[in-house]
Amino acid sequence: MANQISTAHLSIARQNFAECQTMFVALGDESRQQIIMALIGTTCETGLRVGEITKAVNLSRPAVSHHLKILRDAGLINQRKDGTMNFYSVDIRSNFSKLTNLIKIIEKLQEETHG
Repeated sequence: MANQISTAHLSIARQNFAECQTMFVALGDESRQQIIMALIGTTCETGLRVGEITKAVNLSRPAVSHHLKILRDAGLINQRKDGTMNFYSVDIRSNFSKLTNLIKIIEKLQEETHG
């Protein structure tokens, strides 16, 4: 019975890893990690503009814009427009919950394997 459960959990873990792939790639870059850290504590209502992020992470505006697109595409940040201004914030409700689920599945597999 335990092997059947383990097989099911392994299958779920593989699926969750696949769903998190884009996030892992996005978070694997140190510059994008710095941008996420700069955005922590902001909300959709507040957020930071590209110029503010540029100063916080000491990167050029084009580099920050490039990294923001990757983070947006991975579902890790929000972009809010206010007229001609764009504000960015961390989106913890979306894909970060997938990472939490993946960790829980891995923990469950560890418990099954090691009791």
